Amino acid sequence: MSRIDYSVWDHIEVSDDEDDTHPNIDTPSLFRWRHQARVERMEEFQKKEQEFNKSLSDCRRKLADAQKKIQELNLSKTDDAKTELNKAHADEKKLKKEEREWEKKLDDHRREEKKMPWNVDTLSKDGFSKSIVNVKPETGEETEEEKEKKHKTFVEKYEKQIKHFGMLRRWDDSQKYLSDNPDLVCEETANYLVIMCIDLEVEEKHALMEQVAHQTIVMQFILELAKSLKVDPRGCFRQFFNKIKTSDQQYQDAFNDELESFKERVRGRAKVRIEKAMKEFEEEERQKRLGPGGLDPVEVYESLPAEMQKCFDEKDIQMLQDVISKMDPTEAKAHMKRCIESGLWVPNSKTDDGDEKEEDATYEEVKLEQGDTKKE
Repeated sequence: MSRIDYSVWDHIEVSDDEDDTHPNIDTPSLFRWRHQARVERMEEFQKKEQEFNKSLSDCRRKLADAQKKIQELNLSKTDDAKTELNKAHADEKKLKKEEREWEKKLDDHRREEKKMPWNVDTLSKDGFSKSIVNVKPETGEETEEEKEKKHKTFVEKYEKQIKHFGMLRRWDDSQKYLSDNPDLVCEETANYLVIMCIDLEVEEKHALMEQVAHQTIVMQFILELAKSLKVDPRGCFRQFFNKIKTSDQQYQDAFNDELESFKERVRGRAKVRIEKAMKEFEEEERQKRLGPGGLDPVEVYESLPAEMQKCFDEKDIQMLQDVISKMDPTEAKAHMKRCIESGLWVPNSKTDDGDEKEEDATYEEVKLEQGDTKKE
């Protein structure tokens, strides 16, 4: 079963748990894992039905052999024949019971199959359709550069039409618009709508995001239907609309489940993008306020003892002198060094013999000023 290629979304600037696989921030496939799991379940279901059919066929073959043997033994009148006949009747009875059991299992399995919800891989084909369906010729896989160029060219040409489609809601309106603009039925449109949803959620335009999300799932279902039928999506979008408008509640529920899952994923991606932007902004602000020694004054301030913090809060030099005089000289020197390097304290150095002397001079200066105050 083919899978949808969402590699063009690798260039969306959204962080995810696959950052180590791509130099840019990656947006993984929204539906690949879900489609693959569904395909595997369907294959397992079909395999089970084949096993039931095989077991039933084997049982019927053995039963036919037993009945043939009974007919042959009925023609014989010997004592041994009577013994064999009794045994053959017992085998026949046992095999008939097994046959009924296998038939019941197969019937139960088929009833279970009918209860399974519809999905894009099991959609029936229309008996009649005005669409001209052409099988897509297999082409070589495009490179990332070719996909990027193709996507950019497509968006430049059809951006206005894609946005218009994203704002539609009614099935008939969407079908008519795609009939008038069949070139929109492609992966480039789905890719653009996904990015558009994330942008709207980041801008806190939640209602608009949900509207565009609905149309994104519409396009996604059409593309997956085209993949399952191995046709150009422009030739089968009418089949999707015919199905969704006349389907039972199970198919509607499947569509709505995909839609809700997609919206939750968009909200998660938007949240990550906002958090990333906030971190970048905070880092820029931090870089702007770094002191001459490359330290952040906010971080240095928060690391200071509460007594020293109070001195800076009240901008009281005398209080700072008193606090330093009571501290261990080595600890006081370390704190003052970090204050200078962060710009919290601008020293009035009395020596130009290097950083260490400047640091000593600053510490000594504070102590000296304190001593002069006491003499007075």
